[in-house]
Amino acid sequence: MRRVAASALVVAAVVLVPCLAAAQGGEASRAVAGGGISVPGWMGKIDANEASRGQVLANSKLSAEGTGLHVTTGPAVAYWNPANKASGNYTVKATFTESKYMNLNNHPHPYGIVIAGNDMGTDQQSYLYCAAYGNGNFIVRGFGPQSFRMNGGEGESNAAVHKAAGPGQPVTQEIAMSVKGDKVSCAINGTTVATYDKSALVGPGKLKSTDGIYGIRFSHNTEGTVTGLTMTKQ
Repeated sequence: MRRVAASALVVAAVVLVPCLAAAQGGEASRAVAGGGISVPGWMGKIDANEASRGQVLANSKLSAEGTGLHVTTGPAVAYWNPANKASGNYTVKATFTESKYMNLNNHPHPYGIVIAGNDMGTDQQSYLYCAAYGNGNFIVRGFGPQSFRMNGGEGESNAAVHKAAGPGQPVTQEIAMSVKGDKVSCAINGTTVATYDKSALVGPGKLKSTDGIYGIRFSHNTEGTVTGLTMTKQ
């Protein structure tokens, strides 16, 4: 009986560990009704871990809203237009608005700017992003093609990042990523919140270059609009 009980415990543990790992990442990604990309020229790719769980790009949605973009996820996804490229010294910025903070999730999820995109849409794609949460946190992370974290797993707090008054309330963030000389920085609402040496970002397993495609990224189960996506040379 003891051997049977021990075996049962081992089996339970094997089953439970993946479940716990999934739970630690938050709620499961949903599928958005009428999903897909309806903005001419734009493309997207969901995270590899989302694809491994059976998610597809059509489970998130990118549509036009006025002169801007409306994103509703599903699986976490990066969106870009291949015509949008930046090289040398530049700044890419946009304004992100969650009209109803946390309306699709049970904890804050981030959204932000993508730069330095290379081999986008392939298994070897690389890019860097800076994203804000509606609770005052921000995160800087890259894919090359494996992910690498520049400021921790869940990012860090900064007074410059706006906080929503509560779930269902609006919150807006202006996010900018800049490359200048040997530095790469992220500014949120006009304040530089992080700066890194290029040498910490470019290399084997990380970015191929800080030159490349720029775009946007939204975490899973998140809805927001993007306006004023622009690139200026420095």
